[in-house]
Amino acid sequence: MEKLTIEATVENLATVTEFITSSLEEKNCSMKTIMQMELVIEEIFVNVASYAYRPNVGNVTICKEFDNQSITISFIDSGVDYNPLEHEDPDTNAEIEDRDIGGLGIFLVKKNVDEISYERKDGQNILTIKKNF
Repeated sequence: MEKLTIEATVENLATVTEFITSSLEEKNCSMKTIMQMELVIEEIFVNVASYAYRPNVGNVTICKEFDNQSITISFIDSGVDYNPLEHEDPDTNAEIEDRDIGGLGIFLVKKNVDEISYERKDGQNILTIKKNF
């Protein structure tokens, strides 16, 4: 398992993306998989950077681990207790003006990964995703 601990700021998104996608490229993953993971990484990391420590800044640790057919990534922060999986998926069939604000990002994450879980442990949010390739 490899780890990266970095300040949770939007400016660090490129570093986090490179940390994960460089490994996917080394594993000869398809461009589709890499692009899906870039979307997922952006949604999760930007949410942590924007909301976990507001108005302050804190760290996030990203752990990545591979097996023969998948990558598992955990995003760990010590910000406010927040489980994004508790919210209902948005009604994507509703007219845009009738939709609630928010929730689309985690919905996109769910649609682009094979597994997703959340736990609050030792004062930390741990969001873990798994993507088969």
